[in-house]
Amino acid sequence: MWIVELALNRPYTFIVLALPILILSPVAIMRTPTDIFPNIDIPVIAVAWQYAGLSPEEMEGRITTVYERVLTTTVDNIEHIESTTVNGTAIVKIYLQPTASIDRANAQVTAVSQTILRQLPPGSLPSLIIDYNASTVPILQLGLSGKNLSESQLNDIALNFLRTQLVTVPGASVPYPFGGKLRQVMVNLNQGLLQAKGLSLNDVLTAFGNQNLILPGGTAKVGQFEYDVDLNGDVKTVQELNDLPVKTIGDTVIYLRDVATVSDGFAPQTNIVRQDSNRGVLVTVLKAGDASTIDVVKGVRQLLPHVAQTLPPDLKIQPLSDQSIFVRGAINGVILEAIIAAALTGLMILLFLGSWRSTLIIAISIPLSILTYVMVLSLLHQTINIMTLGGRLRIYVAVPEVDSQAGAKATLTLDEFPGETFQGTIVRNSDSIDYASRTLNVEVDVDNAQDRIKTGAYVFVHLKLPQSAKGSTDSLIIPANTLLFRSEGLRVGVVRNGHAQLVPITIGRDFGAMVEVVAGLQPADQVIVNPSDSLTSGSPVQISGAQAGGIQ
Repeated sequence: MWIVELALNRPYTFIVLALPILILSPVAIMRTPTDIFPNIDIPVIAVAWQYAGLSPEEMEGRITTVYERVLTTTVDNIEHIESTTVNGTAIVKIYLQPTASIDRANAQVTAVSQTILRQLPPGSLPSLIIDYNASTVPILQLGLSGKNLSESQLNDIALNFLRTQLVTVPGASVPYPFGGKLRQVMVNLNQGLLQAKGLSLNDVLTAFGNQNLILPGGTAKVGQFEYDVDLNGDVKTVQELNDLPVKTIGDTVIYLRDVATVSDGFAPQTNIVRQDSNRGVLVTVLKAGDASTIDVVKGVRQLLPHVAQTLPPDLKIQPLSDQSIFVRGAINGVILEAIIAAALTGLMILLFLGSWRSTLIIAISIPLSILTYVMVLSLLHQTINIMTLGGRLRIYVAVPEVDSQAGAKATLTLDEFPGETFQGTIVRNSDSIDYASRTLNVEVDVDNAQDRIKTGAYVFVHLKLPQSAKGSTDSLIIPANTLLFRSEGLRVGVVRNGHAQLVPITIGRDFGAMVEVVAGLQPADQVIVNPSDSLTSGSPVQISGAQAGGIQ
């Protein structure tokens, strides 16, 4: 090849080209993010609307449909819109065209969401807008438990103390925790007491709205001093809520404590987390953006000891489901395989050729090619992930020429796994054919994500022969001395209506005296044995009785 000749004629040129690769590749490796999967940019924006207590029919008619209609007048490059409406919640997903700008669409969706808010039912809350990213996956989970800590305390610690510090890790996104009891001041009304006092639920709500107010007091200037004014408009403790007057009947004042019980409790629990058979809380850490999985997990683990010093001593934080283990395993596997490949290849060359120079060249070229590959990934803004490092296995096998089409399916079996099959696909074939066996080498791509098929294993490859273009589903076996090699291709003489006709065929396997024909012949055809080189279509043919009959 020309590149080999160029390398032999100009060796110092390639040495100079290799030096920048050796120098720059460590920088590229350090800057290239390491992840589980490659970045998948899906231009989708999700918008969540909430209106507590509104039925799905009302949500759809008054919020979902109105919002979908206004989106089409403001947002550019919409491919389609999907929506899901349930009791009190509506989720609208805007799917954009592949070339659309997600930042521009996000700004337009935000603007129209704020504009439409006044046209929605009174009391509608602003929507929550989320950019969907398929690469944002859980990479680490933290289990929280403690012998002397209640579920409410665990949830409070996870939500207000642990989570707020973990989000400072670059690339980490920490949603609300699962499990535990969300702390909330609860007012439990006694229906019997309300009826006995002649009160309704609206009376209690009105009392809360009128007497638990947040009002700005401003300042008061007295002489040369200016004082801050704090109005006594809201309650400071739970006990003060019990003392709120609800209604005055005659000379009697009915307080909230007379018809309800106010407590520092928790909201109705909707999910439960158990750790070692005890109630706990689960905190999930997501990878956001183009951050490296290994760097995010490393940053969280380094921060945990410092965070634990600010939390109760009875709290136990147990890291779970560390996805960086798989990424490290893939990287270590590639490094190990590169070292083994370079060592074994160099050893074989040294044993058979006895050349230290050739051995050194092989030992250097294999790691150099891997470093070049990583640099190309970095230049293309790709990540070092399981799909780019491995998970697929390439098998080289000699197959009949007719079976060597790219895209053909292959089924693999191994003696080590009786009864199991592995599926593969021919991805490419060699340009040269072995005319003795009519086969050529092909490259079969096999899913080997679990690394079950090891290097050096004996694999049986089963390929399905393609069907004939004329509809024949079975291959035919004919004598090899019936073949005619013409300039326009391979031909076979067939007797039809007493005359010869040269038929183009496609052959498969070569069995020596017999060959396999997979296309061009029918089972009832009569072929001419030992035809003359001068045989042409239309030549009269006389069939002897002993030779009459179709192909066997």
